[in-house]
Amino acid sequence: MNDTLPAADRSGDRYARELERHLDWLDTFTSSALGVLAAASGIYTYLGVRTLLDDPGIWTTFAALSYSIAVSVGIFVFWSYMLRLLPAVRTAASRMGLLLTMALGCVAIVAMSSWLNAAALAGGAAVETHMATTVQQYQAALERAHANSVAGQSLSRDVARVRQSFEDLSEQEAGGTLSGFSGRGAVFRVLTQKGSELQALEDQMTGVAEPIEQAFAQGNTILARMRSLSVQPGGIEDRTVRFSEDAVQLSGLITQLRQLNPAPLVARAAQDLAEAVVLPELDGSTAEMRAGQNSTITSVLSLVEQRAQTLTTAANEVLALPQPSEAIYKPMSAADAVIAYAGNFVPAWAGAIAIDLLPAVLVFIIMVVQAAIRSGRGETHSDDRMTVGELRAALAAAELLRQPDPPADPPRALIRPGE
Repeated sequence: MNDTLPAADRSGDRYARELERHLDWLDTFTSSALGVLAAASGIYTYLGVRTLLDDPGIWTTFAALSYSIAVSVGIFVFWSYMLRLLPAVRTAASRMGLLLTMALGCVAIVAMSSWLNAAALAGGAAVETHMATTVQQYQAALERAHANSVAGQSLSRDVARVRQSFEDLSEQEAGGTLSGFSGRGAVFRVLTQKGSELQALEDQMTGVAEPIEQAFAQGNTILARMRSLSVQPGGIEDRTVRFSEDAVQLSGLITQLRQLNPAPLVARAAQDLAEAVVLPELDGSTAEMRAGQNSTITSVLSLVEQRAQTLTTAANEVLALPQPSEAIYKPMSAADAVIAYAGNFVPAWAGAIAIDLLPAVLVFIIMVVQAAIRSGRGETHSDDRMTVGELRAALAAAELLRQPDPPADPPRALIRPGE
């Protein structure tokens, strides 16, 4: 009967039998390899779960261990189903249904295991990255607050220039140049009044220069310590605690620098300079002298408004500078940090996902091989699929079936006692 089969069919059967022998050999260790992958994933899942649980007690350890074991069993069972069933189905609908099921299972595996594996692989490095990023944010906020404070403190030159102009005018009035009448009368008192106000403002601005530099120097010292904590070896938990303490202290210094900025003070003082004027009583001895004093005071008040507008414009320019950002350190667990900075740890994520989803490659390999076996064998099933050993066993069984049954033994006569 085999001679009637075309040569192409016999070649296809031999090709199919060869692939089946390879699959039989691979099946001997596929389950063991799948178990090793599932166990490795479970170990890293356990380490990742430990980073999420704060209590180091026995129940916490038991809970993490139970979760990791459940993950390992789930991965092993899921991929065992896929390795056996997906390559075996033949219809397109069945294959599509199992492929969708496998995709859903892969998402579930990533959700329950892969991100924890990534936390175990790169959790400490991710927390250090978060600390380094926070240091950069604090440094930018500190430098911006210091720059704004220095810009506000530099307004003291504008205040000194306006104060000097009033002092010069008061000297001119004392010599009789302004109102035409020498002496220290009403005009002189108005000028000295504004000069005194500006002198007090200038003294206040000069007094904040040293605190601004001290706060900035102290902030740089804290930044250096925080930067060292983000890279030094040792337990990450202890370092994050000290880092948090330094971050709180640095936030206070940044707030202090913002408060030391004298620009708002200059803006308010400029407004008061124009609006709060105490006019003295005209003390001229004649009506002509009093009229000259009144005219001069009006001109002085106009000048005061101009100088106040100049100071207001300068102060508003400083106030319009970009304000320091709200740098706040939020401690993160290793798992949260790995997710937040996933782009910095692509290799760790790739390894964590690959250890869970690598069996998918085996599923596709077996699907291709099974398709090749079906293609080589065709729709017919020929007898020459049997190996030589199987053929000999079949012939031996047939020979046994052809042998006649042995004759039955004749019944023995009953011998009675005494006969």
